[in-house]
Amino acid sequence: MYNEVISEKRKDLDKAIEHLQFELGKLRTGRATPSLVEDVMVDYYGTRTPLKQIASINTPEPRQITIQPWDRGAIGPIEGAIRESDLGLNPINDGILIRLSIPALTEERRKELVKVLNNKAEEGRIALRNVREDALKEVQNMEKEGLISEDDKFRAKEKLQGVIDEYNKKVEEIREKKEKDIMTV
Repeated sequence: MYNEVISEKRKDLDKAIEHLQFELGKLRTGRATPSLVEDVMVDYYGTRTPLKQIASINTPEPRQITIQPWDRGAIGPIEGAIRESDLGLNPINDGILIRLSIPALTEERRKELVKVLNNKAEEGRIALRNVREDALKEVQNMEKEGLISEDDKFRAKEKLQGVIDEYNKKVEEIREKKEKDIMTV
């Protein structure tokens, strides 16, 4: 019975990992990736819209992003939104495309990004711990209601901790891979 609780919580754990990967995709490494800009909010005809919904985003070169709006009238608002964002990028508008050149990261900036990366990884681990706590509460309630024995409760705790350890290992692998990307010159 407690196995069902753990199986259900795996979905939440997977969501936490997906969220971590999504957040880390926004971190700027030395390489250009569409995920850097796809969630920049653009004031498009009075509505705040994510950039990915109004333009195609490509990376023709390792250090360049091109943005081609589907509506040429959106070029100005897109350019303004990128300038106002905290990305620190300078858009170049040629009337059809917006080009973003990704500058090389300094050593100091790389170290700052690693600190941000570590904070995001810790947020991921906290999310995993919160899921574990929810599962433990459910198991304890099952024991209080007489649905499982005390021995089953302890088995469930051990099994759940094994699952959490597995997911913590995934978080660490993701963090290490991203740190390697950031520190690669």
